[in-house]
Amino acid sequence: MYVMISTYLAPLEEVDDAREDHLAFLAGLEERGLVVSAGRQQPAVGGVVILGVDSEDEAVKLMTQDPYVQRNLAEYRAIGWQPSRGVLAGWKNPS
Repeated sequence: MYVMISTYLAPLEEVDDAREDHLAFLAGLEERGLVVSAGRQQPAVGGVVILGVDSEDEAVKLMTQDPYVQRNLAEYRAIGWQPSRGVLAGWKNPS
């Protein structure tokens, strides 16, 4: 599992102009069983996407397709993570 933490590179108004496309992109990943959870940081300086993938390379490649990245509105940092407590402990990809 990888936690992808984004940082916005443009003013929030510009990011929000592309938000619909970004959310559609995430919905597509979710339909494929790849998104475990996602949401905007508070304050709105970026977001977090938890991906149910096995490698950092796969996580990074997926997120390069994000409209935010393609439009140079955000960048992501990948953090490998294996939850051992709480509702995600032992999480398995449903597909």
